[in-house]
Amino acid sequence: MRHVEGGIRQRMAGLHTWTGLLLGWVLYAMFLTGTVSYFKDELSQWMRPELPALTQRLDEATTAQRVADELGRLVPDASMWSIKLPDAHSNSVYAFWRSTDRQAPRGGFGEGIFDPQTGSRFAARGTLGGDFFYRFHFQFYYMSPLWGRWLAGIAAMFMLIAIIAGVITHKKIFTDFFTFRWGKGQRSWLDAHNALSVFGLPFHLMITYTGLVTLMALYMPWGEHTALKTAAERQQLAVELSPFGALPSKRSGQTAPLGSIADMVRQAEARWGEGMVGRVNAALPGDAGARVVVTRGDAGRVSMSPSYLEFDGTNGRLLAVHDHVGAAAETRGVLYALHLGRFGDIETRWLYFLVSFMGTAMVGTGLVMWTVKRRQKLADTERPHFGFRVVERLNIASIAGLSVAMTSFLWANRLLPHPMQSRAEWEIHVFFIVWGLTLLYALLRPARAAWVELLAAAAVLLALLPVLNALTTSRPLWHSVAVGDWVFAGVDLMCWALAALHGVLAFRTARRGRVTPAGKPRDFVAIASAERAR
Repeated sequence: MRHVEGGIRQRMAGLHTWTGLLLGWVLYAMFLTGTVSYFKDELSQWMRPELPALTQRLDEATTAQRVADELGRLVPDASMWSIKLPDAHSNSVYAFWRSTDRQAPRGGFGEGIFDPQTGSRFAARGTLGGDFFYRFHFQFYYMSPLWGRWLAGIAAMFMLIAIIAGVITHKKIFTDFFTFRWGKGQRSWLDAHNALSVFGLPFHLMITYTGLVTLMALYMPWGEHTALKTAAERQQLAVELSPFGALPSKRSGQTAPLGSIADMVRQAEARWGEGMVGRVNAALPGDAGARVVVTRGDAGRVSMSPSYLEFDGTNGRLLAVHDHVGAAAETRGVLYALHLGRFGDIETRWLYFLVSFMGTAMVGTGLVMWTVKRRQKLADTERPHFGFRVVERLNIASIAGLSVAMTSFLWANRLLPHPMQSRAEWEIHVFFIVWGLTLLYALLRPARAAWVELLAAAAVLLALLPVLNALTTSRPLWHSVAVGDWVFAGVDLMCWALAALHGVLAFRTARRGRVTPAGKPRDFVAIASAERAR
């Protein structure tokens, strides 16, 4: 029986190793950008310093009416528009629309940031803000959304398999959680990997599984196609799951102004409570057949299932209430909400952030441990085989290089000229260019030197980012603390905390390569030999 169990563990160990490695670099990037995305709205505020902080809660109905009026003047030929109202995490109104001229650039789609107090459009710098990291997290931005989401799904499935196989492999995993040995080479990496894995194990399982569930219709469409035979039935399912409702697409030909958006929002607030409206969507504004859908926000609601009120756009008459879905759709909505974590207060989001950050470190330590373990078995550590060099260099660029690239993205936000054309795209170009350069740097430099230098570069860039912010904006750290602007102060302080972390990692990595009294570098093989001798 013991032989059978050992065989199972050995097979699970191999499965855990290779599923974790093959897409480990993709998983690390997904985890890190997903971790940052829990504060994407606050990061977007920091990346638009021209927008003032909201010092008091505004009346949502008045704000919605002001922005709707401004959209009526700005895009009078819009076939639809959608307004996202400010909340506890956002200080502005985001709106997008589509004009009737489909030959216009971007298919007639437009977007803008609006002042919630006046309804006027802000002339803020062009940036995608924290939404870039959110989009990169599950579709990698430059890839087509379809193929990006497929890659994210495959990586998530590999992650799920690696977690289950890892639990089966490490029979003493919970005991090892309380054991950590510093400066012990491979043993230290394994201890760190075990501790990070066990501490956040329920979260890691939940976040991986729910990530797959959010896109289940893309990955497994066969059940839907089997159950829903006609296009009309599939269209009805799409309506049931859409937060926008069944909005009309054909004009009646008769013009009519929109009714009072403020009254519609107040009707929604009377049902859900003040401050609980998330979006206002209008279809065919200016037409007699116009419809307005007011959707409920995510705060305090552990479900992403659609909840909205549908109104006649011309007179504000309530036409339909959509506040519940079937059991299967509600299950999906709850799992989706658990993945995004938008339902919680600030303490809950910090908990999500910290455990997700540990998940990032778990993936990173696993990738590093692969090279540490196999370096000891190399016939010539100065001339490792090609496969080892590939993994080692990809580790450097994916872990240390990604930190440099993400920080460079924030530097670009402060340094690129404000009126620059395609400015938002160039911030993203800077991210990918710098990330590519870190890979080239890792290929050209000795591995240990590349680790130290890129980690040190990330530490310096992070440490100087608050200084750059103070020099280029009117919202330096001391001013933010004095006026209680904790979004700006929090980003600056977090930069210093992360700079310290990267500095410690660079310092410890450099110490691993220090010269002994005998004049020989203490590499991983020498350390392992010394451990065996003891």
